Amino acid sequence: MDTAQTSENRSLRDLPGIAVVTGGTGGIGSAIARKLAAEGVRVAITHRSEPSPELLAALGAHGEAHRLDVRDEAGAAALVADLVERHGAVHTVVHAAGPHVPMLHLSKVSVEQFARQVDDDLVGFFVVAKAFLPALRAASGSLTVVTSAGTRRYPVRDGLSVAPKGAVEALARGLAAEEGRFGVRVNAVGPGMLWDGMSARLMASGDLDERALEVATRNIPLRRFGTAGDIAAAVSFLASPSAGFITGQKLDVDGGFGL
Repeated sequence: MDTAQTSENRSLRDLPGIAVVTGGTGGIGSAIARKLAAEGVRVAITHRSEPSPELLAALGAHGEAHRLDVRDEAGAAALVADLVERHGAVHTVVHAAGPHVPMLHLSKVSVEQFARQVDDDLVGFFVVAKAFLPALRAASGSLTVVTSAGTRRYPVRDGLSVAPKGAVEALARGLAAEEGRFGVRVNAVGPGMLWDGMSARLMASGDLDERALEVATRNIPLRRFGTAGDIAAAVSFLASPSAGFITGQKLDVDGGFGL
């Protein structure tokens, strides 16, 4: 049978080994982990804050959680070795880790604050990618990173989040170009305004008030915000064998905000 046809007929749950979601206790990360688990995929999440009992229950008997600071090179390498030893392979990695980022004009961002954000976003992604690449090569697997729709259409006061994530997307394209020869695919998903995840925290903190929400809604052709579930669906597709000929791409899930 043709290799392409075989790939199209397979799903993530058919792949040997386990999927990994970094930042698996966040709004978006947990939605991705739940989506994969619901599709019958073995899932390991990494976290800095403890996962809720509800999330662990959703992951089921085949799910597991590991504490990890994504900037910890030794910790990431140890996690990969443990997962490969116990599960045989890591076929999917989704990088959804990221701290809360306040909305500030760039002129009000300190150099220290900017450097810390670059460390969390860009260096953290590089640490995770570098640690998992050998396993992904062995599995001809996929790496998907969650970034921001703001890298296409800039939202004022969001530079502290968007600038490092633009660099993350450049790194993802570089990895896609270099690792394709090993069968590894690398893609990005850019969330727009959501009712959960980062946007929810911005609303709760007052960074986005009612007037700002109205303006944001008018700038979205679909005239509504999305959900973490929308992001999870896009990630699940890009990670799946159905997207086996897609790499180096960025899919914005933003209701048309970038148009």
